Amino acid sequence: MISKVLIANRGEIALRVMRTCKEMGIKTVAVYSEADQLARHVRFADEAYCIGAGPSSESYLKMETIIDLCKSTGAQAVHPGYGFLSENAVFARRLKEEGLILIGPTAEAMEMMGSKIASKQAVEKYGVPLVPGINEAIKDVDAALEVAKSIGFPVLIKASAGGGGKGMRAVYEENEFLSSLVTAQNEARNAFGDDSVFIEKYVGNPRHIEFQILADNHGNVVHLFERECSIQRRHQKLVEEAPSAVLTPEMRHRMGEAAVNVAKACNYSGAGTVEFLLGDGEDFYFLEMNTRLQVEHPVTEMITGLDLVQLQILVAQGEKLPFKQEDLSINGHSLELRVCAEDPYQQFLPNIGTVKSYVIPAGPGIRIDDCMEPHLEIPIYYDNMLSKLVVWAPTRQEAIERMKRAIEEYIITGIQTTLPFGTFVMNHPNFISGDFNTHFIQNYFQPNAEASLVSDELLDLTSAAAYFWENRKGVDISVAEPTQGSTISNWARNRKKLR
Repeated sequence: MISKVLIANRGEIALRVMRTCKEMGIKTVAVYSEADQLARHVRFADEAYCIGAGPSSESYLKMETIIDLCKSTGAQAVHPGYGFLSENAVFARRLKEEGLILIGPTAEAMEMMGSKIASKQAVEKYGVPLVPGINEAIKDVDAALEVAKSIGFPVLIKASAGGGGKGMRAVYEENEFLSSLVTAQNEARNAFGDDSVFIEKYVGNPRHIEFQILADNHGNVVHLFERECSIQRRHQKLVEEAPSAVLTPEMRHRMGEAAVNVAKACNYSGAGTVEFLLGDGEDFYFLEMNTRLQVEHPVTEMITGLDLVQLQILVAQGEKLPFKQEDLSINGHSLELRVCAEDPYQQFLPNIGTVKSYVIPAGPGIRIDDCMEPHLEIPIYYDNMLSKLVVWAPTRQEAIERMKRAIEEYIITGIQTTLPFGTFVMNHPNFISGDFNTHFIQNYFQPNAEASLVSDELLDLTSAAAYFWENRKGVDISVAEPTQGSTISNWARNRKKLR
């Protein structure tokens, strides 16, 4: 049985994993960079160690340092969260070599699903629907052009490695093909160190539907239904919900079955996500598989009542899944808004600074996954997501109304955030009706820059009120050395340097 876990991550996902570990009676080890020394996950863990400077290459991506720390602290397992080392097959293999447990899939599954070309070739054998195109790296430009002409423009040139829209180009005319191919290859090489690209038919006006899957090491695989992730900017999700507003029970069954087959194609173990494009009708196509926990996993937890991190740990311990597909059902509706430090009224540009005041919403059906506090500076080195605002209600319409109320209660000053964009989405008739796709932002969001401005007077008043409330208590937050029989906060205890 796992008794101590090192969380090789930071911020809200590190804190979220630690909470489940605490409920399971598992000790936790946090790692942090110099930029994160005051972060909440550092204070929450049973032990915490600084592993380097702010840039992730000098801290959160230092595989050997993390492995050495597992040995010195007695942590038998590593939970990688998402991002950083979570889909790094080299890291997964190194942990296995050192006799450590990765709370995640095998290196082989990561490698297969980490390559869009290899993954397509693998799932095709299981009858999973694929977008028409070529499922191998382009080697001959003339031959590739002939394929593009045969399936018809527009086509999509896509990088085999990575994600986030890098190395991806839509080509609408034949005379654009060569220049777009070179651009995609260069971008893929710079981003992923791999310039392999392939071609597929461009699916117009698609919805992005993904299925959460779980698999154990005994051959059992289930899906936990779908998430709708179509509202995106720059191919990155901003609003997610479960279930989708458009899937019929029959479509859900077919797509869920395909998702399970994707997991079987790579002998998957643990929690993963299979992503599909849904066309204008009922045709759907395999997009990719993410071999880790997803940012948006809370909406699945809200409609199923399951703890995905707990299930990841149980599977990593060698246990069987405690349920079968027929035991699972959807209860109610859940929405998630990613609260990011960026200005939606200025093309979603990052907005780095110091959070002056921070007050989260409360009440029935509201969940906040965060690691933020007032007066914390947002590090420039990492993703700018501050929190995930998640709501649940019996129906989709009730969930929308609850999200609107929660956004109104959520106070963040000092920086711009995506909260106003969330309000825009929840009030938009196309979102309310469920009639939207991945082009929602470019089709409907035409921001007025003035709407993003909050008066300096309001900011000053809010910040002053927050400062007064925090300081009226007269709490001495200075750190002293513990004396015999005294209690000391985790923050003081955990501010250790790795020597």
